[in-house]
Amino acid sequence: MVETRLTGKSMEQRVADRLKNSGDAKNADHIAVHGTGPTATKTNIHNTRNQQYGTGHPGEGDIYGRKRGVV
Repeated sequence: MVETRLTGKSMEQRVADRLKNSGDAKNADHIAVHGTGPTATKTNIHNTRNQQYGTGHPGEGDIYGRKRGVV
């Protein structure tokens, strides 16, 4: 007989962690939920667009040392 002990998170916490949205929900245009319970999945939908979040860094160079965004 082998004794098995559970360590770490409880089963309820493990299920709650699996149900969390792990994507970029803050900037998503729409969030679709498929299913219920422990098998539910969440999909973050981002409509096609050229979007920048936060401030840009126009003086940074590319891998060859050339500055981008600077004339």
